[in-house]
Amino acid sequence: MMPDNKTFLFLQGPHGPFFRQLGRMLRKAGVPVWRVGFNAGDAAFWGRAPGYIPFPDTLAQWPDTFAAILKDHAITDIVLYGDTRPTHAEAVRQAKALGLRIHVFEEGYLRPYWVTYERGGSNGHSRLMDFTVADMRDRLARSDVDIPTPPSHWGDMRQHIFYGAVYHWFVMFRNGRYPGFKPHRALPVHREALLYSKRLFLMPFMALHRRWATQRIKAGGFPYHLALLQLEHDASFQAHSSFANMEAFIAEVIAGFANGAPTHHHLVFKAHPLESGQSPLRSMIKRLAAQHGIASRTHYLRGGKLAHILDQARSAVTVNSTSAQQALWRGIPLKAFGTAVFSKPEFVSNQSLPAFFANPQRPDAKAYREYRQFLLETSQVPGGFYSVSGRQQLLRELVDMMLHDADPYDALRGKRAPDGAPLRVVQSHAVQ
Repeated sequence: MMPDNKTFLFLQGPHGPFFRQLGRMLRKAGVPVWRVGFNAGDAAFWGRAPGYIPFPDTLAQWPDTFAAILKDHAITDIVLYGDTRPTHAEAVRQAKALGLRIHVFEEGYLRPYWVTYERGGSNGHSRLMDFTVADMRDRLARSDVDIPTPPSHWGDMRQHIFYGAVYHWFVMFRNGRYPGFKPHRALPVHREALLYSKRLFLMPFMALHRRWATQRIKAGGFPYHLALLQLEHDASFQAHSSFANMEAFIAEVIAGFANGAPTHHHLVFKAHPLESGQSPLRSMIKRLAAQHGIASRTHYLRGGKLAHILDQARSAVTVNSTSAQQALWRGIPLKAFGTAVFSKPEFVSNQSLPAFFANPQRPDAKAYREYRQFLLETSQVPGGFYSVSGRQQLLRELVDMMLHDADPYDALRGKRAPDGAPLRVVQSHAVQ
């Protein structure tokens, strides 16, 4: 399918070279590509690719600048990673008002061997929020795709941390060209760079401690429930939940467990694999558990492979972490508090938290398999942002998907392109 006078504008992407490589592939398809850079990290990862537009000003000047860029370059499509940071939220607002196509990337709803590609919005702004399981079942009526086994680990973690450290190094030491830049996260750039570097250095030592702690829980012989923690600055947590911070969520989970769980059950808090250590989660959990008299039944695991501890869990609790879908795949009862694409009544418990810990109700396994298959047929693209092989796998499919007029969810309806080719978006779900 030919580009048909499309012009793409890239905003901020994942750390690393993925956006530069995607832009190069689009240019090979005959599409003009521009990129707005907000700091030296953006510039470094775009490299010498053409079409770079630096934005050195403050956020207050961004709406007018963005409107001018759209007009001056006749932009038809914008491309971004996440839709909630202030610059992206404003860009989405203007693009929707003008009827432009909005291509949104996110970490995979089904991690780690997939990434999410949607039009218009992601997470709580995704079109998935409007689909019922019955809607998905209807759209899958002609589909015959086998459902892959869920992966047992998060993916290319070392590359992710490495690119994060490099990105923040450039922002710290080479950002003189961007005096108006202000990070969308509250954490200062120098502090975030230090935490990335420290984590990269300490990974082997943390892995040894994590293995010991995991084995101690698995060998303990007690039933346990799993609380899935998220990064406090994560867009899903910030924009699509009612909790002001992670401590508020932890406090609610501990209180619910103390008031409802059988007294021989334990509670395990599992940190996000990229948890930087900025928040004192371990001491926070220890203090709150002691206040409720359950300190001896409460545990903390820092990062690591979720499958190692999830397989034997009685239930899982989260705000809206996508890792909860690994629990659903295993048929483990799930309680979620925030807005999430998987928050369907067939899967997520509506019990009060004490009642959930006392007697958690299992999800509808058949409905979840249909939901998962629908995602794999539409918005979940095999590959990853950070490793070489992951990016190669992504690029095999993404450009064709982005050049189609129909978004991934509409493409599944069986419409046909003008040349007669079926608008199917996912060719293969083989894990590499």
